[in-house]
Amino acid sequence: MKARVRWLAPMGFVGESGSGHSVVMDGPPGSGGSNLGPRPMEMLLLGMGGCASFDVVHILKKARQQVTDCEALIEAERADTEPKVFTKIHLHFIVTGRDLAARHVERAISLSAEKYCSASIMLGKTAEITHDFEIRQTCPEYPDEQVIRSGRPASSSPSR
Repeated sequence: MKARVRWLAPMGFVGESGSGHSVVMDGPPGSGGSNLGPRPMEMLLLGMGGCASFDVVHILKKARQQVTDCEALIEAERADTEPKVFTKIHLHFIVTGRDLAARHVERAISLSAEKYCSASIMLGKTAEITHDFEIRQTCPEYPDEQVIRSGRPASSSPSR
């Protein structure tokens, strides 16, 4: 895997992935940036959320769950002193679909956290990572109405 990051004045950067995609990153105005894109540390959280969400949807589809949407809300805390690594990260998954089984959602999140999501496992070396979820069931007769159930995977932090 390869990537390239190029500097854009004053404190912006363009990241180019090996697969040919680009993203602009920038710093806050107080640090000389122009606030034109996410901060590099925000990109880490976005990458982790994308990695985990990809796993959860992929595992649910393999389990023949009728998932129609998956959202990961991520909250993180960082150390007060340099290096300001992430110390706590919480992912709240909102999984929407028809006839979704809580045990399948719980299993998908646990498998992602413990086995498949390289980003979560790597960040878990410095941060306590927790997960929970809610299921929004859709009904074909009333697609705008949803039934919500919440849960927490049995294993909510990657092993270190």
